[in-house]
Amino acid sequence: MAKIKGGELIAEYLVKQKVPFVFGICGHGNVGILDALHQVRDKITMISPRHEQCAGHMADAYFRVKHSPVATLTSTGPGSANLVMSLATALSDSSAFLAITANVPTSQANRGPFQEIYKHNQSDFPSVLRPVVKRSFQPTRVDMLPLALRQAFDTMVTGRPGPVNIDIPYNVFQEEDDVEVPALSHVHGAHRPGASNADVAAALALLTASKRPVFFIGHGVTLAEAGPEITALSQRYGIPVITSPNAMGCVPAEDALTLGFIGRNGAYPANQAGRHADLVITIGTRFDDRSSSTWQPGYSWNFPDTQLIHVDIDPQELGRNYPPTLGIIADAKVFTAQLLAAATSAGELDAARFGAWREQVAGWQAEWEAFVRPHFSEVTTPIRPEYVVAAVQDVLPDDAILALDSGVHHNWFMQFWKPRRAQSMLNSWGYSSMGFGVCGVLGAQLAAPERPCIAVVGDGGFMMAPYVVATAVEYKLPCIWVIWNNFAWGAIRDLQYGLFEGREFGTAFYKGAQGPGGERYNPDFAALARACGADGVTVKRSEDLRAALFQAIKAKRPCVIDVHVDAEVRPPSTGTWQLPPIPFKEPVFGKPYRP
Repeated sequence: MAKIKGGELIAEYLVKQKVPFVFGICGHGNVGILDALHQVRDKITMISPRHEQCAGHMADAYFRVKHSPVATLTSTGPGSANLVMSLATALSDSSAFLAITANVPTSQANRGPFQEIYKHNQSDFPSVLRPVVKRSFQPTRVDMLPLALRQAFDTMVTGRPGPVNIDIPYNVFQEEDDVEVPALSHVHGAHRPGASNADVAAALALLTASKRPVFFIGHGVTLAEAGPEITALSQRYGIPVITSPNAMGCVPAEDALTLGFIGRNGAYPANQAGRHADLVITIGTRFDDRSSSTWQPGYSWNFPDTQLIHVDIDPQELGRNYPPTLGIIADAKVFTAQLLAAATSAGELDAARFGAWREQVAGWQAEWEAFVRPHFSEVTTPIRPEYVVAAVQDVLPDDAILALDSGVHHNWFMQFWKPRRAQSMLNSWGYSSMGFGVCGVLGAQLAAPERPCIAVVGDGGFMMAPYVVATAVEYKLPCIWVIWNNFAWGAIRDLQYGLFEGREFGTAFYKGAQGPGGERYNPDFAALARACGADGVTVKRSEDLRAALFQAIKAKRPCVIDVHVDAEVRPPSTGTWQLPPIPFKEPVFGKPYRP
């Protein structure tokens, strides 16, 4: 075997794994691998955004669109510390990427060199990342790299996906050894455990005995690409489907059986179905506080009065918040196909069985539409939130990818957005990090260069990462940012209004910090975009929004659309949400129900 440098080994393994991109920022700690990446530049493209957090969000979004991981590269110390937010975001939402971090040379370990963390252990940066990655590896010699690389890729994509860190001392990039590039690792979806025959039979028995069943599906269904199987089950037997934000698009959004999201800012029919169901079949999702009305009985769910089949590939999620009637560890696609086959073979189910239940659900849908639909066409200045959602829905083509940031705009899109494809609505759901949508749209565009990629982001979130526009111009990525400009940290301001008798403090943007009643302030976002070399337009009138969106998509250039949105219109709550010990609020529309 010929001697090979550690950096060259890593680069060749990335090529072997068909990793097309490395998103990263250079530094003294990782300069030792840059020359190796230069050697394979015809096979791997290095994309350098202006901040490491952005690199991680890009890699996360790339995986959500493509279901194939890429890598990030960050330098010793602060550069890699900037990756914590995006790793936590990916881990919370079961998204995978390989985070290659650099560390000090092994010969300097525990001597306190530039940017070493050594308080408790030498070269201890992996301890910083331990809570936010699926696994961290620290090979300290070149001959340790082959095993670490293979195990890192295997860990990323088997079972429940997640980000993995490989922390490499600087000298390992440059030192040589007689080692071979390791064998190919697993790919996402290669291992799909199924349910036992007994569990499938038990699930079918519960379904057959029910009168008001409902599916509740999450990101596990998206990751397993199980939408066709869920759709077949739902439509063959007439069973309604509630979706988490990360499962939206897995089932036809316009179908009468698709009820949307559940929880405080969920759709009314979804909350009603959750409250009144006698059986919930939960696949690939968890009952977090926002999708369960903070576990208040009768507001979204009624466990244990309602029976629960909980299916997940991760055993840690089974029974975390609601003990299941039947818990099953299985891949979403495999289990759903098993249940469909068993139901078809048994011949005991038909769509007529749940006809009365569907009529009840249709009644709730009609009530909800009558309540919300008139606002979607109201022409106002500033623009009503519903109008923005409707305009984006009307103009975007079927293959568009929507990247959403954290903020009040996300509540509106969760409640009313109807994605037409799976893997086309990207959310920071579990960790709800600002910057995910702002930066992630760049990764989505690289994953799907032929598709329009649009980020809807708050004014606060956009200002955390405005450099993304320069990156889009630099790499000719025709991303579009629609800034939901309400001159405030709107979601938190609304919480203040609701919980503290309308008092506002620290949540709105005023010129000169004048406070309530003063002049609202934000930069000229359109001018900022133009200064970066992108297109920029400000929209203050409802009637101008569709044309601005259409032109931005047609131009196929980076573009920022600054949309002034009415901050006084709030999403109608249909469930509840609590920040203990403050009492929770009653829904604006609908009432809780206990059997």
